[in-house]
Amino acid sequence: MRWFYAVRRRALALCARDGGAFSSIISRMNRPVLGAVLVPVLSLLVGCAGATSNVRRPQEVDALFADYDAPERPGASVVVLHEGKVVFSRAYGLADVGTRTKATPESHYRLASLSKQFTAMAVLLLVEEGKLRLEDRVVDVLPDFPSYLGEVRVHHLLQHTSGIWDYEAFVPATQTEQVKDRDVLALLSRADRTYFAPGSAVRYSNSAYAVLSLVVEKVSGVSFARFLRERVFTPGGMASAVAHEEGVSTVPQRAYGHASRDEGFVPRDQSNTSAVLGDGGIYASVVDLAAWDVALDADTLVDAKARARAWTPVKLPDGASGRYGFGWFVDEDQGRTRLSHHGETCGFTNAIVKYPDQRLTVIVLTNRAGGAPWTLAQHVADLWLGTPVTPRPWPFESMANAH
Repeated sequence: MRWFYAVRRRALALCARDGGAFSSIISRMNRPVLGAVLVPVLSLLVGCAGATSNVRRPQEVDALFADYDAPERPGASVVVLHEGKVVFSRAYGLADVGTRTKATPESHYRLASLSKQFTAMAVLLLVEEGKLRLEDRVVDVLPDFPSYLGEVRVHHLLQHTSGIWDYEAFVPATQTEQVKDRDVLALLSRADRTYFAPGSAVRYSNSAYAVLSLVVEKVSGVSFARFLRERVFTPGGMASAVAHEEGVSTVPQRAYGHASRDEGFVPRDQSNTSAVLGDGGIYASVVDLAAWDVALDADTLVDAKARARAWTPVKLPDGASGRYGFGWFVDEDQGRTRLSHHGETCGFTNAIVKYPDQRLTVIVLTNRAGGAPWTLAQHVADLWLGTPVTPRPWPFESMANAH
């Protein structure tokens, strides 16, 4: 099975870079091998073989990323999926300015808060197996969870309605030792109240997703990174994605973070909170994320009911929409359901926008602090949707603590 997923990922990469080359490879394959081994892979990917010839106005997409497409600048990798096929994939600029390594669709970026959808999926897998309930009190799962948070439930953490404090608020700017997920409980113990009664309001919380990673570890009996690798990444076709632990795992074709200074772009790859996994520590490429998008739509990991729950925004007691599901912002854009997420961390800024009913997904990963890749992703989506490119708000922009 490990070989199968490796072949599947390689096929996606070939498709993303050059549909014609992929078609040529298919035509040269030994038919018994094709039939006996690769049919499951090809049935998923064959539609993309000629997809790059159908790219809509690629020069307009290139123009949007002109600021990233320079020989001395950190770059961006972009992928568009339509109806389950990769129809555009390109990279711009450098994955590492210091070594002048070019960015490619296979460059692996730290996803920042795009990681939250994978943490949510890990929780949903345990729920579907009956090992965890969304209504469970977190303190009943994690005995070390602060007692003042006794009414916080698992679904409160997923939907940012827990009201718990930000662990970052208790980490001094001068601290050099990196915080790990396991440290978050002790940091939360420094508070004695929530921002609001759990379930009564929405406030974006990295703490919530760090705690969820501990819930996954406790219930599954294995490390969070291992659970993601074995239960989420591999079956989701993301064989090279990794919840990175320094000294434990390696990031393949790693893109390094940068920040803009007066003298140009300088390395800025890690902060004292960059090692927390549950809220933002996953590295992946747009090739990985293209496979992930296909797996989501095919209900490969959990059933359609669980997927629908994850893509449904929380309803608050006053009847208002909280505009967040499980690891996804959810809103309406010109009458269409729009799923999205931004990711901002030391040296990386990313975005995903997905229109499930139109079967359109755009993912933009960048290895620089700042910028607005969500705006770029929306512009690209508008090209495929055929809608006017007009400024419109993102749900995270008006959510407390989300930007």
